[in-house]
Amino acid sequence: MAEITASLVKDLREKSGAGMMDCKKALQENGGDLEAAMDWLRTKGLSKAAKKADRVAAEGLVAVASEAQGAGMTAAAVEVNAETDFVSRNELFQKAARNAGQAGLKNDTVEGVAAAVSDELTNLIATIGENMVVRRMARHSVEQGVVASYIHNAIAPDLGRIAVLVAVESSGDQDALKDMGRKIAMHIAATSPLSLSSDDLDPAAVERERAVLTEKAKEEGKPEAMIAKIVDGQIAKFQREVVLLEQQFVMNPDQTVKQLVAETAKTLGAPVAVTGFTRLALGEGVEKKVDDFAAEVASMTAGA
Repeated sequence: MAEITASLVKDLREKSGAGMMDCKKALQENGGDLEAAMDWLRTKGLSKAAKKADRVAAEGLVAVASEAQGAGMTAAAVEVNAETDFVSRNELFQKAARNAGQAGLKNDTVEGVAAAVSDELTNLIATIGENMVVRRMARHSVEQGVVASYIHNAIAPDLGRIAVLVAVESSGDQDALKDMGRKIAMHIAATSPLSLSSDDLDPAAVERERAVLTEKAKEEGKPEAMIAKIVDGQIAKFQREVVLLEQQFVMNPDQTVKQLVAETAKTLGAPVAVTGFTRLALGEGVEKKVDDFAAEVASMTAGA
């Protein structure tokens, strides 16, 4: 059996939100395989990770920038990481993050954006004494319509901890499109959908969910002949929960996002289509060192 280290238990706890001893048992039952242990926790009903938005956080800022291009628009979101939250309050760092956002309008790769602000960040690193890096970026363009944006937990204009872009194609009134797009962006910030439509949903994610639900149904003692039907219903519910256009709109749960778009199109007298979106949450998926917690886990896993 693979050694169940304190670090492994810590990783699983941060991903799953389950208790430390449950995480330890899950890893023991699955030979130290992190993903298998995650699925084991979910089948036991011990993990809510699929719905959790609070990931391990790195510090820094996410910046957005946009520019009109004739009847269309381009917008970019760029995440710039630093080591402490204190740096995000620094005006020079904020300026660098905004410049990275602007660079995202001209570059479609992280490497391109990083190169554009390399000298500025190098000087800041030397001045402030913290490592800084351009971690992620996204860009959306429409030939006709708008790319709406929203910053959650903003600490300054166009800078915050969560940035959302929503591309909306339409010949309708741009102010109305921006209003709808911003509302959808706020919805995305709150719900963190996995895909735009059911067709875009990763088949591997669906099959993994199906496997987890099937095993959970067996654990709960559901009749074997009924399990496939039960799981099909749960998969349909899962898709409604994670597909943007199928989700209930947070500002009006009586309609879906798809119905909101259709209602807007009817009001404007022109077709309206959401063609893409991006949600960047600061530090999402980045491990942040917490020495005291590691020591706590180590003490509980000693002698395993």
